[in-house]
Amino acid sequence: MKKTAAVLTISDKGSKGERKDTSGPAICKMLEDAGYQVVYQNIIPDELEQIQAELVRCADVLCAALVLTTGGTGFSPRDITPEATLAVVEREARGIPEAMRAASMQITPMGCLSRSVAGIRGGTLIINLPGSEKAAKENLAAVLPAIGHGLEMLASAGSADCAAVPAKKEIPSMDRWMQEAKKDADAAKVGMYLVHNGIVRETAREKVRKGAEDTKPVKRLLFSYDKEKVSQAVEETRKREGIYYVRVWLNEGELSVGEDIMYVMIGGDIRPRVLGALDFLVGKIKSECVTERELFA
Repeated sequence: MKKTAAVLTISDKGSKGERKDTSGPAICKMLEDAGYQVVYQNIIPDELEQIQAELVRCADVLCAALVLTTGGTGFSPRDITPEATLAVVEREARGIPEAMRAASMQITPMGCLSRSVAGIRGGTLIINLPGSEKAAKENLAAVLPAIGHGLEMLASAGSADCAAVPAKKEIPSMDRWMQEAKKDADAAKVGMYLVHNGIVRETAREKVRKGAEDTKPVKRLLFSYDKEKVSQAVEETRKREGIYYVRVWLNEGELSVGEDIMYVMIGGDIRPRVLGALDFLVGKIKSECVTERELFA
């Protein structure tokens, strides 16, 4: 498993250049020393929608395995990082902030005042850390060894000791996708969004592509994908001229006819560029990133 991470510093003053960010670089150094590749780092203000948009971008567009935030976890009216995080995660991981607070309490009684949360969005683990460099490093050190094991389980949909049959993946809501796309930092540059929805069809590939008439109807499809290759394809698409938003969801496992295989959303300035980018990404995913095996009657 390739360990990738993103680090977000949440600070009004830091985002304006009025305060030097020391916690973000310190966290990046700890991650790199632990074998992580930091693929993204940013400083943003304590604004709910902006924090949510950055978390979604790190998880769904950059496909970072781990996202760490620093700042905005206290009692100040502007400390809303936990609320932003809970709004985007699909499952909470409450043991992580509990362990961080327990470690902090061994150092200072103020450790109980941290409101940090942690949770899972798709294949990404998101964790809030305190804003001070010292507290952020102490909190991360307390849970970093366990995080690695958690990410391995998340990437493999479980371990040998877990249930043999993984749960069905949740189908994304296009209404929610659109709401989140419009909160993205580049949303003002987008003139249109296009979505591709691929589903399992009954007609075999050989019949569709080569006109073979003697193929049986497809009953199920075994589907899997290479997460790193998908991430690379997304980044290639994002670099195309006039493209400002790219998001991909892929199903996996044994799928029945009519079930969703993938959703791809592209946002860009004009229709020809968005259409071209959509065709490029869907084609690249199908040809280079996925493994499909049709099962017949």
